[in-house]
Amino acid sequence: MDDLRQGFEEARLMLDRFIEDPAGFEKIETAGRLMLQSLNGGGRIISCGNGGSMCDAMHFAEEMTGCFRDDRRPLAAIAISDPSHITCTANDYGFESVFSRFIEAFGGRNDILLVISTSGNSENVVKAACCARDKGMKVVALTGRDGGRLAGLADVEIRVPHDGYSDRIQELHIKIIHALIGFIEKNL
Repeated sequence: MDDLRQGFEEARLMLDRFIEDPAGFEKIETAGRLMLQSLNGGGRIISCGNGGSMCDAMHFAEEMTGCFRDDRRPLAAIAISDPSHITCTANDYGFESVFSRFIEAFGGRNDILLVISTSGNSENVVKAACCARDKGMKVVALTGRDGGRLAGLADVEIRVPHDGYSDRIQELHIKIIHALIGFIEKNL
């Protein structure tokens, strides 16, 4: 029982740490404003990540195209998660290109790339961010630890400063994602 409780205590401490630093909320608001600007200008938000971060990228996109809390128009968002694209690209170009090839095909100047990586160093996510920047897209990064290579590539980096296991970082990433979507819905 103590082990179970310890996980919840760690999660609470991480959340408290994030709440105590107002810079995190400023970055969420800045990212939300960039996303609103993109959506209002006919752009879309493309999201990507690996493993649990891909699930978070998909969750973001489905809440945007569907509905989060309020009934509103669907918002243009898509996660790079099509298995046929991923396996074809990985087979032909390598796993490091699965996201960047999608950005090359579909990314536009008014679009935003939302990249999610607990380390900030996932090669395929970093390569997607580089590709997006080359295309003139804005990049919003959800990271952990020290931000990794994504820290220097993002227009807005929202970092969960945790050096331990990725699950603690992911728990805050989903909270940040919900905060972003809530901000967008409120300010449409």
